[in-house]
Amino acid sequence: MSLARILPAPARPDPAIVAALGAHAVSHLSDALRRADGATGVLRPMHRKGNLCGPALTVRLPPGDNLFIQKAVDLAQPGDVIVVDVGGSLDIAVVGDIVSAWATRRGVAGFVIDGAIRDLADISSHDLPIYARGISPKGPTRVGPGEIHVPVTVGGMTVNPGDIIVGDIDGLVVIRPEDVERALAGADQLRTREGETHAAIAAGTLDRQWVDEAVAKALAGRG
Repeated sequence: MSLARILPAPARPDPAIVAALGAHAVSHLSDALRRADGATGVLRPMHRKGNLCGPALTVRLPPGDNLFIQKAVDLAQPGDVIVVDVGGSLDIAVVGDIVSAWATRRGVAGFVIDGAIRDLADISSHDLPIYARGISPKGPTRVGPGEIHVPVTVGGMTVNPGDIIVGDIDGLVVIRPEDVERALAGADQLRTREGETHAAIAAGTLDRQWVDEAVAKALAGRG
């Protein structure tokens, strides 16, 4: 990478929308979007506890340098999720305890890093959500280049500036502005349906006929 640029920030979503999405399980949002736009298990939560939800402040970096992460934290608005594309490089950490502490002070909602972090003992004892691919003790340079407010790829999902990132212990999902209503409606339905299913399990009245019907259909298809 030889390009250094900071593009204009996108429009921020309505905080009420962010709060509504953050109230749902990532699994429900993923199912509502037909299991698309989710990160694979390679990005795992490194923090102590707590879910993640907020608009993406995207950063693309060359492996081993975190200058533009430093700048992104300074540019961040409270509630932003800093989403970092390092191409999956695990050789050198790009976020550690100092960056995470400053981000907390700035009101950053969390980090999603397709690369390595360090100072895990500190990060894992705090509640700032940080999802990363791995860990390295090696520290970064701070000379650039880098890009901010550009489309990035993390954990197999494409994230555009201003997309809403939702994360919990199961993983991450990206919600594009045009998909918000569909995601919320579908997640609401799934939460209601699962509540009814759990109630039926507890009462011993769960109807499992659909399993036999689906198996019979699969067996007939093989024949």
